[in-house]
Amino acid sequence: MTLEEFSAGEQKIERDPDNVVLCLLAADEDDDRDVALQIHFTLIQAFCCENDINILRVSNPGRLAELLLLESDASPAASEGAEQPPDLHCVLVTNPHSSQWKDPALSQLICFCRESRYMDQWVPVINLPER
Repeated sequence: MTLEEFSAGEQKIERDPDNVVLCLLAADEDDDRDVALQIHFTLIQAFCCENDINILRVSNPGRLAELLLLESDASPAASEGAEQPPDLHCVLVTNPHSSQWKDPALSQLICFCRESRYMDQWVPVINLPER
């Protein structure tokens, strides 16, 4: 994650944090040793906590990319390895019409985050296995 990418995400979240309902922070073991990325994560977590945005850590950014970007796997360029995979270290999930639209899966995730906070686990971790 570059400073520019972080700043762009930070500007988006600062403009309208009311629509952000979940922040996914994805990092693998190599990323845990990246001091700059950990500083970014700390700043993002502080902002999310201050604005009541649920946070979830994901242990496998590659697998997260596979799950979120299924349509890009079908493209010929992706299969040839021509494209660099997108940086998904921080994914913001928004819900623009929170009173009108309820997604059961998102509701379950938010419930999981809330229950984790009750057990003093402020940033729960989901371990995504390889396929």
